[in-house]
Amino acid sequence: MTFCQKEKDESENGISRNEKRKKIACKKILSIILPPFHFHDLHFYKFQNMYSSNNSLLVSPTSSRSVTETVNGSHNFVIKGYSLAKGIGVGKHIASENFTVGGYQWAIYFYPDGKNPEDNSLYVSVFIALASDGTDVRALFELTLVDQSGQGKHKVHSHFDRSLESGPYSLKYRGSMWGYKRFFKRAMLETSNFLKDDCLKINCTVGVVVSAIDCSKINTIQIPETDIGVQFGMLLDNEECSDVTFNVSGEKFHAHKLVLAARSNVFETEFSKEVEEGNQEIVITDMEPKIFKALLHFIYRDTLVEDDEFFMSSSHSMLSVSDTFAAKLLAAAEKYDLPRLRLLCESVLCKDISVDSVGNILALADLYHATDLKSVCLNFAAENLVAVMQSDGFEYLKENCPLLQSELLKTVAGCEEEFSVEGKSRSVWAQLSDGGDTNDRSVRQQTWENGREGSQSLWVDLSDGVNANGRNPRQET
Repeated sequence: MTFCQKEKDESENGISRNEKRKKIACKKILSIILPPFHFHDLHFYKFQNMYSSNNSLLVSPTSSRSVTETVNGSHNFVIKGYSLAKGIGVGKHIASENFTVGGYQWAIYFYPDGKNPEDNSLYVSVFIALASDGTDVRALFELTLVDQSGQGKHKVHSHFDRSLESGPYSLKYRGSMWGYKRFFKRAMLETSNFLKDDCLKINCTVGVVVSAIDCSKINTIQIPETDIGVQFGMLLDNEECSDVTFNVSGEKFHAHKLVLAARSNVFETEFSKEVEEGNQEIVITDMEPKIFKALLHFIYRDTLVEDDEFFMSSSHSMLSVSDTFAAKLLAAAEKYDLPRLRLLCESVLCKDISVDSVGNILALADLYHATDLKSVCLNFAAENLVAVMQSDGFEYLKENCPLLQSELLKTVAGCEEEFSVEGKSRSVWAQLSDGGDTNDRSVRQQTWENGREGSQSLWVDLSDGVNANGRNPRQET
């Protein structure tokens, strides 16, 4: 191609040789003035890095993390009446209540005469058992026999403070156990500080091993717990902008109508009837100052008052159940229609249920419409019927709460059916009779055949501790 033909072709493309030279010259000048990354090179860099060497499009890398950890939970098991538990037989145990850790049910088994027949009852045995369905449940365990002298010299067997060569213990199925056949020599135990007032205390910790893929913790923003209760509590303590005063046995409490009305329908109704402006005084005559103070504490903070007296069991004091802090606060919760406070009080009173107290607590639950507490009391009384019938609380029930007798009998009947389904060795009704009265009919049959009158007579006869032959049911053979 001749020089003239080449110049002609470039001209036809809209670019002359002079223009091209000018463009090159400008580019050199810009490369001196501007940083190395000018417009053309910047775009080239972007595209070059969007593609790998094999021309495939690159995307942002993803990440994940596998986390294996333990979900821990503890249970305290008190064995009262150790000397009476001795002699139940080798391989027979006393079980704690089931407790939940990591989605599984667990229980502590204490063998007063040991688990191994070859030891001839020389040792006591302690085990932690898987009490719910599960397959290959991997866990760490810790058993602590509490030193009750206050010196802190507890006997501890733990997986948590050492590395395990073979990893966590694996429980294959429901009923699998981990523990010690020779947990403690019985003769030494009975002369040690671990046994006090015929009582042993065993603490158990279970750590269930769980694995999960965790992406959320790589980039997270921590959100603090709500402090609205603290802020409202400061409003109560500082008495700022208070517009109502309560006079409780001469002690005055300042509060805010808006807060009280928002929390309680009873307060809302009471304040809506008032037309008086300014700070008014309301006299409370049916409540102690400390109970009303605890009531306000809950209304503003949505928590229970931190008072040792509130959590004190009636069995550890000279007070009757109805005179305890929790019972009085339950009455206040009922009066001012505070369902959550009622439930919190029920939870505290539930821990105080025993053979001696269940009758009084049941009456209390019925009086203040504490349905959950009432259900627990009925079930406990049904499962321990003979012992409960011999208590003073049961006498109180008979005299003051006659309508509860039919509810208790229905609960006993329900427990009887449950025992029958589960195939347990000794039912609730077997506590009362070994199978027959003078007419060769079971106690349960007599109850439903005679109807309401039969139920009432059964209530009276059984509480006297005798059957139709004048014998104590527990003494029959």
